[in-house]
Parts: sequence; C-alpha cells; structure tokens
Amino acid sequence: MDHALISLASIIVLGIGAQWLAWRLRLPSILLLLLAGFLAGPVAGFIEPDELLGDTLFPIVSISVGVILFEGGLTLRLSDIAGMRRVVFRLITVGALVTWVVVGLGAYIIAGLSGELSVLLGAIFIVTGPTVVIPLLKHVRPAEPAGSILKWEGILIDPVGATVAVLILEALLAGRLGNGALGPILAGMSKTLIVGVFFGLLGAGLLMQLFRRYWVPEELQNPFALMTIVGLFALSNELQAESGLLTTTVMGITLANQRQISTRHLSQFKEDVGVLLLSSLFIVLAARLELEQLSDIGGRALAFLALLIFVARPLTVLVSTLGSPLSWRERAFIAWIAPRGIVAVSVASLFALQLTRAEVPGAESLVPITFLMVVGTVVIYGLSAGRVARGLGLAQPQAHGILLVGAHAWARAIAQALVSAGREVRLVDTNWQNISAARMDGLEAVYASVLSDHALDEIDLARMGRLFALTSNDEVNSLAALRFEDYFGRSNVFQLPMHQDPSGRRQLNLAQHGRCLFQPGATFDTLERRFAAGAVIKKVRLTKEHDFQDFRKAYGESTLPLFVIDGNGEMKAFTTDQSLAPRAGQTVIALVDPIDPALPETARAQEARALTAPESAR
Repeated sequence: MDHALISLASIIVLGIGAQWLAWRLRLPSILLLLLAGFLAGPVAGFIEPDELLGDTLFPIVSISVGVILFEGGLTLRLSDIAGMRRVVFRLITVGALVTWVVVGLGAYIIAGLSGELSVLLGAIFIVTGPTVVIPLLKHVRPAEPAGSILKWEGILIDPVGATVAVLILEALLAGRLGNGALGPILAGMSKTLIVGVFFGLLGAGLLMQLFRRYWVPEELQNPFALMTIVGLFALSNELQAESGLLTTTVMGITLANQRQISTRHLSQFKEDVGVLLLSSLFIVLAARLELEQLSDIGGRALAFLALLIFVARPLTVLVSTLGSPLSWRERAFIAWIAPRGIVAVSVASLFALQLTRAEVPGAESLVPITFLMVVGTVVIYGLSAGRVARGLGLAQPQAHGILLVGAHAWARAIAQALVSAGREVRLVDTNWQNISAARMDGLEAVYASVLSDHALDEIDLARMGRLFALTSNDEVNSLAALRFEDYFGRSNVFQLPMHQDPSGRRQLNLAQHGRCLFQPGATFDTLERRFAAGAVIKKVRLTKEHDFQDFRKAYGESTLPLFVIDGNGEMKAFTTDQSLAPRAGQTVIALVDPIDPALPETARAQEARALTAPESAR
C-alpha cells in the first residue's frame, strides 16, 4: 500500500516538477519528462506502472490521450490555416501513406522485422502526435503558417495513425494480412470516420445547446464537459476501435470554430488537465522501459532512426506540399519536425502484448524499437528545432512587446519612454482623438476596445509579452488583465492600483485583477494630477557614483519609480507585490516632479550631471 502511494505521488511530482524545471531552464519539457521517467523506472525501480495499474494501464492511457486531443482540438481554428488546408489534408492522407510505406520497408530491410510486423510498425509510425509537437512548438515559436500546419497535422494524424494500426493488427491476428486485407481495412477506416465524426459533432452540439440555454450551472460546466468527452470516447471505441480519438478531436475542433458559447474557461480547464495528463503519461510510459531491452539497440536501430528522420519525413513533406505557396524555408522546417510521442509508445506496447499472447515471432521487439524512435526523435528534434527555425529565419523573436491599454496624454508619455528604452509598444484605446495623437507621436496604436475580438485581430499578440492597463476605469483594467492572463501569464498582466470607495475598501479582490503597478497610491487620479502639475518622465542610468538613493535625493521623495532595465535589456516594472533595488549599470525610468528651486545646490548640480551625461557614459 505504501509502495503504491509513493509510486502514484512520484508520478505526479516528477511530471509537474519536470515541466517546471524545463520552464526554468528553457528546455523542451519532453526531454526532462523522458529522463525523469527513465530514472524513476528502469534505473531506480520505485515506479512500476504495470504492477501499479495492472490491466487499467492502457485504458487510462487511451482515455488520457483522448482528453489531450480534445484540448488540442480547442486550439485549432480554421482561420489559422487559411489557404493551407490542402497541405494539412495531404499530410494526413497522402503523407501518411508515404510514411507508412517508407517506414515499413525500412523496418523490413534495416531492422530485420518480418513482413507482417514491418507493415504494422509502419502504420504505428504514421503518428507524430500533439503530446510532443505542441510543447515543442510552444518552445520554438515558429512563424506562421508553418507552426499552424504542424499543430493541425500533429493533432489530426493521431486518429488516422491509430486507426490504421488497429486495423492492420486485426488483419494480422486474423491471418488475413496481405490476402484480401485491403477491403476490410478500407471498410474499417470508413466506419471509424463515420462513428468518430458523428459522435464528435453530437458531443459538441450537446455542449453548445446545454451551455447556451444555461441548463448546466457554471461550476459544473467543466466537469460536465469532461464527462461528455470520456463517455463519448468510450462509446465510440465500443462501436469501432480507436474511433474515440477522432470523436474527441472533432469535438474540440467544432467547439473552437463556433460562436454560440464561450470556450475560454473550458480551454483553461482542459489545458490544466492536459498538462497533468501529459506529464504523468510520459513518466509512466518511460518508466515501463526495461534495461534489458536497451541491449538490443545497435547499428541497425540507429540506421532505422536515420531513415525515419532523413528520408521518410522529408519525402512525406515533399509530396504533401507540391504546388503549395509555402517557401522552401517553411517546407524545410516542416520536414524537420516529426517527433513521435505517447500514442506510438502506448499502441506499440499494447500491440506487443497481444501479439506475444498470440505467439507471433518477433513481437517482443516492437516496444524497444518504438521507444528508441520516440526518444531519438524527441531528443534530436527537441535540441535542434530552435536552431533550425532560427537558421531558416522562421523563429519569432521573444515576446518582449508591451500592450498598453489607454492612449491618453500621460500614457503616451510612458509609451514614449518605453520605446526609447528599446521596447516594442502597442497602445489600444476607444478614444479616436487619443489614437490619432499617439500615431502623430509615432506610436503604434489600435482603435478598438481591448475586450473586443477586433482588438485581438489587430494586435500581433505573438510579439507582445506583457499588458499594462492604464485607463481611468478600474473594472476595464481588471477585465483586460483577466482576459490577457491566458495569453501572457498572470505574472505579466499589470494594472494601476484601484480607487477606493469612501469606506476605504477596494471594490475588487486580488483574484479579480492583475498585478498593481508602481505603488499603492499610484491610482489614475493621482497620476493625472501629477502630470497636470508638470511632472515628467525621466530615464537615468545609474552608476556607482550616482546610485538609486542619490537619484531619489536629486528629485525628491515624491519620485515614483516606474521601470528598471538591466544591462541585458531585461525590463521589470515596479509593483506593489515586488520590491526592486536598482543598482549601478541599470537604467531607471521614473516620474519626477519639477525641480524645487529650494533644493540644495549640490542636489541640483548632481541631477544636472546625471541627466546631461551621454547615455554611454552613465
């Protein structure tokens, strides 16, 4: 009992811990998940998935992959691949066939498998998989449309590959492979398509009608959606093997492209569940590997891996992108990204068990070969994808831009200071005069409500990394922060401190707004009065001779520090929940009142030296 408890706890701790460590080290999370599972399983031996979960292991894996595919489907919007749908369709049809043939031949000639197992292994490796592709794309951030094409392919290819593999397995076990098997396989694929699409549309339609009519309370909507996903997944699989993956994928895509209900809270819940499932599954499946199986890895296996990466994938992409408007750089990047993931490992493990029971010769070699391909592709693509994207000019720059809500006079002054400090700034406002004035000042500005979908269409969010809400309306600021925390993360959405009602109480609690900027009393009204009284924004580079304390003495205690920029260009905002201590070599941007003539001459002279010195000398 204690061992089971420790094993379950270890799976969750190692999974989420590896995700966090990967974020801190800026590494692909899949690499650390595989390493953690391998160390906890075959090396240390304190996680034994088969003993822990028994016969429920593969059903749990199957349902988990279905939920992950639903969450992935919620991110697939048809507008993302406008003009590229033919490429995606070819990748999951003609491209899948090319991969099947090339990998099957390689398994027979290079890996030395029998003809039947080679055909089966080729079908298994049709799958690339969102469990690996999506985290990798988030890490690399490739330019469009290459990123969207890979995401669509990764999600849609899972049901295709799994279905083909299951049908091949059934034909092999029935002794019909190669002898009139094409007809049953095509019939099985047609049935899978019909069942999967029908129940996927049914599930999405059910959720839309129930949520639109408010027949499900808000607090039960996420659990109800999860119940629907799992229930229809199981029902689909009962009617046709592996059609459940297509069902959950179609459900997600349908909900993502409808306008009847909001899927924001649904997406966030499923993303949280997806991270937990993804982390746990990789730990479990990596822990199932046995050290003895690794002894079979030799030159043939490595040659097979090379075939998968350097022959099968490029040929697949070449055939699938013929006649498309993609540039050679985009085609090259797509041809380089095809890591295998959970579905390949779980399907191979399940098939190996069934084939071993049926006493099919060589069945035991499926798992080590598949796991080597998964680890090999994840490591190679994971470590090289970023460099390849940068080398091809397809890597988007890090999102250092700032979305500034409000384009009134002093918000424009703050924007100008940030631009002069090397930040990319985009303002959004519903006041046309403010927008016109911002554009006259050379600032990029969008005339829209920050809460509207139009704003999202106009703003290049891929280049934005933070939000500063500076309007006079606390509720608008809070709503903007809540909306954009999904895009930027809660730590990167900021707003002005809120006004207080006559009783001195804030009208919103901490969970309903972003991080408060500057200092507790720096409300909109306070800043408005100070700017109206002549306060200006100053940018000063600190030195050992003129440090932060000297800076405050020069300008007075009313100085309001706004931002600090270090030598590497990293900018931080002063907030009420984090104290900063600027030091020599950093640049401080602050709001200062007009210099009081009554200040000592030394202070005014010190201030003059600091402000008139060339930037390079400060």
